[in-house]
Amino acid sequence: MRGVRMAGALAVALVGLVALSLSAAAQEPPRTGWGDPDLQGVWDFRTLTPLQRPEDLGDKAFLTAEEAAQRERDEFDRNLRLWEQEARTAVAGENVGGYNNFWMDRGTTVIETLRTSLVIDPPNGRIPELTEEGQARAQIPLGSFRVEFPETYTDLSTYDRCILGFNAGPPITPAAYNQNVQIFQTPRHLVLMTEMVHTVRVIPLDGQPHLDGRVQQWSGDSRGRWEGDTLVVETRNFAEKRAWRGSSDRMTLVERFRRLDADTLEYEYTVTDPGTWTAPWTVNLPMVRNDQPLFEYACHEGNYSMPNILGGARALEQQAGSR
Repeated sequence: MRGVRMAGALAVALVGLVALSLSAAAQEPPRTGWGDPDLQGVWDFRTLTPLQRPEDLGDKAFLTAEEAAQRERDEFDRNLRLWEQEARTAVAGENVGGYNNFWMDRGTTVIETLRTSLVIDPPNGRIPELTEEGQARAQIPLGSFRVEFPETYTDLSTYDRCILGFNAGPPITPAAYNQNVQIFQTPRHLVLMTEMVHTVRVIPLDGQPHLDGRVQQWSGDSRGRWEGDTLVVETRNFAEKRAWRGSSDRMTLVERFRRLDADTLEYEYTVTDPGTWTAPWTVNLPMVRNDQPLFEYACHEGNYSMPNILGGARALEQQAGSR
C-alpha cells in the first residue's frame, strides 16, 4: 500500500512538473529565426493612464477594477460630448486648442496593471523636481503657444517645426494621436519607427562603441544589447536644442524591451539628467499588438503652417507699427 501511495505521489508530482513546464512554454516569447526574442510588429501605446500620478491620489499606486471601469466610461462620455457639440469661433485672447476632438486619440482604456501613473519610480508616481538649471531653462519662451510674435523659426519648438513628434521620443511617451511604433529586427540591428513624424532609430546590437560625445543628434546615439530575453538600449549624445521636456544635453536614457506574450510588449525606460531633474525617473508602459499598418504621417501639409505663423506675426507687427 505504501508503495502504491508513493507511486501515486510521484505521478502527481510528475503531472505538476509537466504542467509547470507547459505553462512556462506558453509564456516563452516568440523567437526570430536566429534565436532572439521576436519584438517585431506594430505596437500601440495609447492609454488613459497618465504619465504622472494626479496629486490628489497621494500614495494610491493602483486603481480598483471598478475605478478603472469608471474612468473608461467617463472618457467615452467625454468623447461623445465633444463630438456632438457645435463648432465655435475663437474670440480674442481665447485659446481653443489646435484641433477638435475628432483628431485626438488618447485611447479608451487604462493599462491592465491598474497603476495610477506610468511613472513607477519615484514611488510617488511623479517626475522629480527640476534643478535650478532646469527651472531656468523652463522659463525660456519657446513655441507657438508661448511666443506671440515669433521673429524667426528658432522661436518655435521642434514640435511646431515638425522635427520631433509629441510622442515619438526617445523615450516613447503617450500623447495626442498616431500612437504606434513599428519594430524591425536583424541579428545585428533593431529599428524603431514611430508613426508620428516617422522618426526612425537604427540601433546597433553588435557591441560597437558610442559616437564621440561631441556628435549630438535629435534622437541621441543608441546602442543595444540582450540581457536574457530583455533588450536593453542605452542612448546618449542628445542635442540640447531638441528640448524634450526641457532636458539638457547631459541626459542619458536606458530603455528595456521585453516580449511578454503574443500581444504584449513591455517597454520600460529610465531618464537620468542631472542638468534638469533632481533624480532619475522610470516609466513602465505595456504596449499592445496592433494588426493594422502604420499610417502615412504628413506634418505641415503643403508646408503652409510655418510661413503662415511667421507671416501672421509680421502682419501683426506692421499693424501695431501703423497705429
